[in-house]
Amino acid sequence: MKIAFAGATGLVGGLLLPKLARHEVTLVGRRRVDGHDRQLIGAASEWPALMTGHSFDIAISTLGTTQKIAGSQDAFAAIDRDAVVGFAKAAKASGARQCIAVSSVNAKSGASNFYMRIKGEAEDGLRACRFDRLDLIRPGLLRGDRQGPPRTFEGIAIMVSPLTDLMTPRSLDHYRSVAAEDVAKAIAALVGAAGPGVHIHHNREVWGLAGR
Repeated sequence: MKIAFAGATGLVGGLLLPKLARHEVTLVGRRRVDGHDRQLIGAASEWPALMTGHSFDIAISTLGTTQKIAGSQDAFAAIDRDAVVGFAKAAKASGARQCIAVSSVNAKSGASNFYMRIKGEAEDGLRACRFDRLDLIRPGLLRGDRQGPPRTFEGIAIMVSPLTDLMTPRSLDHYRSVAAEDVAKAIAALVGAAGPGVHIHHNREVWGLAGR
């Protein structure tokens, strides 16, 4: 498969890239990844132009940041919504039939919570691209060794997650924490999946795809 992949420098993306070794993967991003041949590097606003003339079968986005790291709500939305949708549109224009994107539990464009609203608006934008198949990954709190600036509140939540996960009933297991490694395995398993339409994957589906 010819894959356009945005977000390879993040937590999930870094774990996912080695799992795509048998495919022809073109990284699309703002920073280069050492040791990878096919890369289109530039500001997010430049990605559509950089992707023009290329041919892809699948688009994968593991893009994501926090408002604190981005610096403002506008900067956060520019990455988690605008860059994600712009990348997907360019991949669709380049022939991609399937899109796999990491979103968030409770993503909804009408949500009162800003983070969930932006994630929901990104999902709406991906749906509007009308891929033959769209896989939306909605994990709970991601666990893993994250590089870059510390995320204080996220770090605290991860520390107490073994207890909170035990206290969360199975009917609400989409709110439990999930290993970033499992999310990466799930995405790799979905590459080239059959069946058209929009497919939502919460923690339980992620664990199944990861072989848990």
